[in-house]
Amino acid sequence: MGRIKAAIIGSGNIGTDLMMKMIKYPQHMELAALVGIDPASEGLAMARERGIATTHEGLTGLRTMPDYAEIGIVFDATSAYAHKAHDETLRADGKKVVDLTPAAIGPFTVPPVNIEEHLDAPNLNMVTCGGQATIPMVAAVSQVATVHYAEIVASVSSRSAGPGTRANIDEFTRTTARAIEEVGGAARGKAIIILNPAEPPMIMRDTIFTLSEGGDENAIRASVERMVERVQHYVPGYRLKQELQFERFGDNNPLRIPGQGQFTGIKTSIFLEVEGAGDYLPSYSGNLDIMTAAAKATGELIARRMLGDDQ
Repeated sequence: MGRIKAAIIGSGNIGTDLMMKMIKYPQHMELAALVGIDPASEGLAMARERGIATTHEGLTGLRTMPDYAEIGIVFDATSAYAHKAHDETLRADGKKVVDLTPAAIGPFTVPPVNIEEHLDAPNLNMVTCGGQATIPMVAAVSQVATVHYAEIVASVSSRSAGPGTRANIDEFTRTTARAIEEVGGAARGKAIIILNPAEPPMIMRDTIFTLSEGGDENAIRASVERMVERVQHYVPGYRLKQELQFERFGDNNPLRIPGQGQFTGIKTSIFLEVEGAGDYLPSYSGNLDIMTAAAKATGELIARRMLGDDQ
């Protein structure tokens, strides 16, 4: 039935890793162009070596390419600020947009949790790397219990945080916290990111804490394990680092939360490790790998829908 042509805007680490995934693991999409703004970009050079059309003139350059009219899906791997302008133009041109920035214009999308709800949306937002790693875990607890509060701590190697990531730190924490609530199902969410300068570089580690009631430990454990398996379908290096830890608080020993009163129920602690596939970035850059893998998985499902092959 053919493939849907796609383009990537952004020739930095994330855009280049996404390009390599699309080239190495083709399914329902055909990468037609890689777009950047730096003519000396390594990503653009790699694309040209592989026969992919390129431009260093940004979205303007993409729109003047001969095949632009045939491109159905555009991935934006630039910045939250730039995406706002890109989205307006791309939507007007009838393109489906997959947003890898924290701009949060379109609905938050985490493939194993809510992808089916948003396949027809004109713009799908991939939240953040920390969100892609941790929201499935919050959602897993929410599926079997009422989550009053969820907090995530994403620890990544400082080598994995390029200029774009560092410029978007504030958006990262705000966007991830919102998505913990809107997608993960927590009544209140909080997100923290740590850039660790350790040498050798550390693999991405994520810690998730939830305060919930109405579910038991066995149900939470089973739900989390099922969700891990779903994420592993597109991120094989996604795994639990150790057994879940539980702490129960009752009327006789409530957890006192400053400014919120007392909590009774179960505190669940989940510890993850995300190892990248090494398609372009080092394997320790699991934070970037999970974003590009999630974006590709989302794009493939959109392409299937566009091809009429999603049944």
